[in-house]
Amino acid sequence: MGSSEFDPAIQGRPAWNAGKAVGTKRPVTQKQIWAIRFFLDREGRLRDRALFDLAIDSKLRGCDLVKILTGDLVSGSDIRTRAIVVQQKTGRPVQFELTAEVRASLLSWLNRRGGTTSDFVFSSRIDHANHLSTRQYARLLDEWVTSIGLRRAEYGTHSLRRTKAAMIYRATGNIRAIQILLGHTKIENTVRYLGVNIEDALLLAERTEI
Repeated sequence: MGSSEFDPAIQGRPAWNAGKAVGTKRPVTQKQIWAIRFFLDREGRLRDRALFDLAIDSKLRGCDLVKILTGDLVSGSDIRTRAIVVQQKTGRPVQFELTAEVRASLLSWLNRRGGTTSDFVFSSRIDHANHLSTRQYARLLDEWVTSIGLRRAEYGTHSLRRTKAAMIYRATGNIRAIQILLGHTKIENTVRYLGVNIEDALLLAERTEI
């Protein structure tokens, strides 16, 4: 049961979202990706560069991203070109690609970090046997976006999950492909997630010659 507006106990209490930007977070543009990579490389932050790159390529939710094991990404001495992770939210596996630049940043980080295939790729600095927390991942993302002059209120961990999906959609208009890549159980969820509207549909139709 919700609180009544007539309840004197809540009179004058600010709304939970007062002063906050709520709703869908913006994806990152290609130019912004390059800018963040430049910042992380300049600062010598191999872990953060690998985390940022993997977040974009994998299109995973933060809770799944931070729990990735080295063995999920490594085959022998090389980084896989494709990987599979079981999603926490749906319990279903989702497959993603690892492009050459992302494989390079992951390999640089794993070579520095060392460890075994059963270790988390991004371990906690407080407890090395545990993974990086989703809260810390969110804090890091805030730092990355503000480093290039973006407003952190407009971006979140889902920004990186949406980034490549939005680029693929704009290039192809293939909602079904995006659904598979994001691991959504219903295509309606993918439509809402991408913010597809009638204008998007008309633009795609206008590009199709018959």
